Amino acid sequence: MLFAAFDALRRSFQGTSAAELSWVLNAYTVVYAAMLIPAGGLADAYGRRRIFRLGLTVFVGASLACGAAPSVPWLIAARILQALGAALLTPASMSIVLAAFPNEKRAVAVSLWGAVGGLAAAVGPSLGSWVTDQAGWPWAFYINLPVGAWALWRSASRIEEAAKPSERRRVDLVGLLLLMAAVGALALAIVESGEARWRTQTLAAVAGGGLLAGLAFLLWARSRADALIDLSLFQHRTYRFVNAATLVFGATFAMMFLGFFYFMIGVWHFPLPQAGLAVTPGPLMVMPTAIVTGRLASRLGHRRFLVGGSLLYAASSLWFYLVPGGEPNYLLHWLPGLVMSGIAVGLVLPSLSAAAVSRLPVAHYAVGSAVNQATRQMGSVLGVALTVALLGHASLQRTDFDTLYLLHATLALLTGLLCLPVDTRPRTSKA
Repeated sequence: MLFAAFDALRRSFQGTSAAELSWVLNAYTVVYAAMLIPAGGLADAYGRRRIFRLGLTVFVGASLACGAAPSVPWLIAARILQALGAALLTPASMSIVLAAFPNEKRAVAVSLWGAVGGLAAAVGPSLGSWVTDQAGWPWAFYINLPVGAWALWRSASRIEEAAKPSERRRVDLVGLLLLMAAVGALALAIVESGEARWRTQTLAAVAGGGLLAGLAFLLWARSRADALIDLSLFQHRTYRFVNAATLVFGATFAMMFLGFFYFMIGVWHFPLPQAGLAVTPGPLMVMPTAIVTGRLASRLGHRRFLVGGSLLYAASSLWFYLVPGGEPNYLLHWLPGLVMSGIAVGLVLPSLSAAAVSRLPVAHYAVGSAVNQATRQMGSVLGVALTVALLGHASLQRTDFDTLYLLHATLALLTGLLCLPVDTRPRTSKA
């Protein structure tokens, strides 16, 4: 929904550059990504139902603070708090769902869980665009209040604790800060590279600092038994390649979604509600595709859907590169590519989530899924940063999108390549 409100925020806070405003998106995503991992451990240690309800409470309160923010710095601060709440409830919800189903049904369950997210992605752009246009950008946040209050009320009686709390672990604050510094610095360098406000040497220093922070994080994690990320998870070949693919696809998905709004508003000059409706058919394809894919993947494994979906996503990127022009022709020039991308996302995103946890023991569901979701969010940060760097200037032309679409296609093909070693086919047991 915030993608839809991005242009309205820019008009409301005049004098704020696209690079500065991108941190309304990226500050949330960086904190969310980093906090997902300890949140998974907290859910395992303190009870998944309890952490889910705590995260929901924080998220609702932070949404109120976001809507009431008088300035961009205040809004970014409130978004960080909102990210904390979202990070607490996400892995807890995933582990509650996983524990409620037997092993042979978990691929379907995770696909349904991802399909609900796909439905939200479908409703979000059109609803967010309409709400923002009619009531102003604060209502992109206020709309969370009644939904969150209802979820809190229902969760009190309808959700049972999925497993007994495990041994409590100390939160790795050093690892948390190193991870946030690494992702944040790289995103900052990418965003500012398109603004021409910083010297090349400064950008290189920031990017170098991010890489050093990432290296320090890996060295720290290898030396600690209670590190933020248990690197032994990556000894699983499938888990390792799935997370690499998740990072890449997270970037290209964010680039395409934000790029849609830039194109609709900046090139075809659609009003915001019309732009939101124009984007909706793609995400609407995610839910039915994810449901069918989940059922088939439980018998056939995920690799063919991951690779096929990645190729289809690359094809949709090439469609947008070759077909739409400067004059609006939505049905013939835009809708076919949008439908292709929606089906591709339905094949890939839920399958990545399901494949990531398919070989993990029950005790590691929350942490394992949290690492995978965090990896996707880190990719999203880089994707938003790249999009703002390429398209964040005031006046957009059709040719400004060529580099973006070619980069989409390249990253989609890389996703498919990384998914080739993934093996989640059901294991048969001999009597």
